[in-house]
Amino acid sequence: MPDTIDFNLYLITDRRQAAGGDLLSAVRSALRGGVRAVQLREKDLSPRELLPLARELRQLTREFDARLLINDRIDLAMAVEADGVHLGGGSLPVTEARALLGPQRLIGVSTHHPGEIAAAARDGADFVTFGPVYFTPSKAAYGAPVGLERLSESCANAPLPVFALGGVTAERVPELLETSCRRAACIGAILAAALPEAAARTFLSQLNAATTI
Repeated sequence: MPDTIDFNLYLITDRRQAAGGDLLSAVRSALRGGVRAVQLREKDLSPRELLPLARELRQLTREFDARLLINDRIDLAMAVEADGVHLGGGSLPVTEARALLGPQRLIGVSTHHPGEIAAAARDGADFVTFGPVYFTPSKAAYGAPVGLERLSESCANAPLPVFALGGVTAERVPELLETSCRRAACIGAILAAALPEAAARTFLSQLNAATTI
């Protein structure tokens, strides 16, 4: 598997939140702002509907030398030569996904409890998202937010990179940096911004302050 995760901001798509209703334009703007990893996550679309969107995002991310991961769909990830997949609770096990994808593609895993982070690492994942850290309607189904204290404890002992997810905004990054977390994942904080490029730059500026802490 890849030795390192060379990005600290992970953009997850939701076309319904995209600025101006144009997902590709919003993602392009975010990439101009410095985003270097995008997860295609449009769970209400069929594989037939996802495929052309995945192809367009693959071309777009290549323009910016950025990573593209596909949520759940290993077949689509391989079809468009994506950089990897992101697996949730209902996805194939990490071990099976790794066997299909090989050692070079990335595997991210959604986690909500510290034990799930350890399990993901043991099974061969490259990184995890952990949350929801703050309350957010899109993650309400996963229960109450884990909070900053649990995030700190989980990151401090994590055997692989952890991206804080759920209600994370650029304004909240300083709180994350006070914990052991140095990476973040988001949707609306960038995609729904009037200027996704500026929002991404602000986000990265805040995250990169971790190097001075």
